[in-house]
Amino acid sequence: MQYTGSKYIGEYVHGRMEGNDVEYILPTETRYVGEMKDGMFHGQGTLYFPSGSRYEAIWEKGLVVKGTYTFSDGLQYEGKNWHYCDTYDRRFYTEMCHGLKPTGIAQLTNDDPPRKIPEGCYDCGDGFYNPTTRIVKDYKNRFLRNADDDEHEWIIRTCRKGWDEIVGHRPKL
Repeated sequence: MQYTGSKYIGEYVHGRMEGNDVEYILPTETRYVGEMKDGMFHGQGTLYFPSGSRYEAIWEKGLVVKGTYTFSDGLQYEGKNWHYCDTYDRRFYTEMCHGLKPTGIAQLTNDDPPRKIPEGCYDCGDGFYNPTTRIVKDYKNRFLRNADDDEHEWIIRTCRKGWDEIVGHRPKL
C-alpha cells in the first residue's frame, strides 16, 4: 500500500485483503466500499468518485459482472442505446480530463474550441474531407487518402460539417 499511495481499511486473510465490509481508497481519492476476496473486488461493492458519481456493481475476481453508474446529478447510465462516452461522442476524453461544461454549452469536438472546417468540407477526425474531390487532407493541408464509397458515406452521415444547416420544424411564411 505504501508503494501505490492507496489505503485499505479492513481485514486480511492469509496476508491478502479480504472481508465483507472493507474500504479501499485510491490515490485519486476514489473509494471502493464493499466486499473483497483474495485481494480483489469480489461480491457487492461500490466505487465512489471524487466528483460525486458512483459505480455500484457485482464483482467477480476484480471484474464487473453487472453494474450501474450514477452521475453526481443522479442521472443513471443505461446500458442499452447509450451513446455517451463512446465512439459516437468525441467529447469523452477532454470532458473526462477537464469536466463537463454547463448545460447549453456544447463541446462538438475533442478540441475546445473546435477547428474551423473549410466551407463545403467535413472534419473526419484526422483531417478535412472534401466530398467534391473525395480527398482527405490532414489539418496542415497535406494529402492523407482518397475516400472509398463506404468512407464517403460514413463521413457524410456522421462527421461535423463546415457549414450550418437548419434542421427541424420551419414555420410556413
